[in-house]
Amino acid sequence: MDVFWNILRVARERFQNNVAAAVVNTPIEKWIKLVIIAGAYMLLRPYIIKLGGRAQMRSHEDEAAESEATYQKAQISPNQLRGQVDIPEDSDDETEEGALASGADWGKKARRRQRDMIKKLLDAEERRLQETLEEEEDKDIEEFLIPS
Repeated sequence: MDVFWNILRVARERFQNNVAAAVVNTPIEKWIKLVIIAGAYMLLRPYIIKLGGRAQMRSHEDEAAESEATYQKAQISPNQLRGQVDIPEDSDDETEEGALASGADWGKKARRRQRDMIKKLLDAEERRLQETLEEEEDKDIEEFLIPS
């Protein structure tokens, strides 16, 4: 443990000696330069912060206006969205994006399978929702039919 305290004491003495030597041996020109730089920073800092704040506020307002415009344009209620899912039609024309691939009709089957899968999933979801609604109606009716 004595070795640890000895190392700590040597480090403290060296730090004090080095700092004292740096302060004493620094020429007056460097001190003047340091004072000018620090003073200019302290004088200009509030103005720079205000300028940055204005730029940030303007940027924030532009982003808010853009997101509000996007929100207004894309705003749709869940009731409007329900039942209005667009399923791609069975149009395997050569004008599609995937038509540029080499090979004889590469990807047509995959696109067709994808459309069929989407249709099946939507039909299953509609059936599930319909069954849920029917069960809720049955529970409501059953509530009135069964005597308490």
